Amino acid sequence: MKIELAKLTIEKVHKHFIDGDFTSVELTQAYIDEIKKKDIDIHAYLEVFRDAIESASIADKRIKDGEASLLTGIPIAIKDNILIKGKIASSGSKMLENYHATYDATVIEKLKREGVVFIGRTNMDEFAMGGSTENSAYGVTKNPLDLERVSGGSSGGSAAVVAANMALASLGSDTGGSIRQPASFCGVVGLKPTYGAVSRYGVMAMGSSLDQIGPICKTVRDSEIIFDIIRGKDIHDGTTIDNDTYKSNLVSDSQIKSNDKKPVLGVPWHFLGDGIDDKVMQSFNNSIEKFKKMGYEIKEIKLPNISFSLMVYYVLMPAEVSSNMARFDGMRFGLYKNGESGIDDYFESRRAGLGREVIRRILLGTYVLSSGYYDAYYNRANAVRRMILDDFSKAFASVQAIITPTTPSSAFKIGEKTNDPVAMYLEDIFTVTANLTGLPAISIPMKVDETTEYSKTNMPIGLQITAKHGCESTLFEIAKDIEVK
Repeated sequence: MKIELAKLTIEKVHKHFIDGDFTSVELTQAYIDEIKKKDIDIHAYLEVFRDAIESASIADKRIKDGEASLLTGIPIAIKDNILIKGKIASSGSKMLENYHATYDATVIEKLKREGVVFIGRTNMDEFAMGGSTENSAYGVTKNPLDLERVSGGSSGGSAAVVAANMALASLGSDTGGSIRQPASFCGVVGLKPTYGAVSRYGVMAMGSSLDQIGPICKTVRDSEIIFDIIRGKDIHDGTTIDNDTYKSNLVSDSQIKSNDKKPVLGVPWHFLGDGIDDKVMQSFNNSIEKFKKMGYEIKEIKLPNISFSLMVYYVLMPAEVSSNMARFDGMRFGLYKNGESGIDDYFESRRAGLGREVIRRILLGTYVLSSGYYDAYYNRANAVRRMILDDFSKAFASVQAIITPTTPSSAFKIGEKTNDPVAMYLEDIFTVTANLTGLPAISIPMKVDETTEYSKTNMPIGLQITAKHGCESTLFEIAKDIEVK
């Protein structure tokens, strides 16, 4: 049968495999053919793996032997900062241009056990620092829906491959919105799980108290399937949550299932003011009306300190970046440049290997952590971070989820904000709170108009849903209800 890539989901593909309609080898080849046709313009992949067809063949044998799971034989793309043993993992940087991973990240181990086919590694902002993939050392990834616009970042490549039907799903990392923002820009679904739900072992750290790994997919159900596989306790990552603790947090889920009432949704109207595109607010208001018609109660909530979120994030994140980037010195990892002295080797290697945005954030973070400024900036930001978490905890006493737009605008044009870092940082205004608080959040496409067809003049807009810690099931239930079919 003809493989219609645009109509596939994980469960549909699994049924096709079982029914013998097509094989994983045939499906993987179809994606590779699509990549050859489209990616010369989009530039979402840094590499398509040569052994993808071989992996698909192994998956086909598992399917034939009756040993397949839902993910067996499913072609998935992986962000370039997630380690796959033997593969290059450059994190979008010249510093690691020739670095080959010596072990698998935990998420990769789990997917390998399921028989997933890794089709390639995707482009990203260098070391995950950016919101447009313009900061990649290997060139910008363009939005598949309008090649003049960005795909978002830092997981822009991971979102673009799903939107362009060049992979059925992908993995990204989210430190301040880096899964949800590109998902919003490209019209796909992006999940940032609860902090600690998914192991970060084998993922290059940007901000260790903020980073989380999650799926980017075409549907909410696909995101749920992948999340259920990659989540769980990991002895290699002390921040991960064991399943028993996780289950004890599912208060919202029990409330949903104990009666026929829909959950209460909170809206921080006081935070949805100036700076938001009119079309975004129109789509958001339309979504609220749709929720009401479906039986959801919409309740106004107050988050008194949410306006400080972006400022707190851009103090804490660079501080953690400064610490995490210290290992890339030309001596232990990656690029090495010979200078006139030992210290000069260090400067020359970093100057040649790191891009402008990475250097900017290292400098900011080093300043924040320096003597005389640590208390004034870093400690104070951490105190406000706790206040923001308290605000969310109080709000969740009366609502089961909080909804906002994912971003204040749809995808902007390539180069439009390159020379204005503050304007670029403001794109994170709705997404950083989930990372500061550790809460789970999902971005799904909002219905832009009655046709739901995207175009250059009708770019995707995302709806963000945030739930309590450990309550991804609540996100999935609500998101499936409102999902654009």
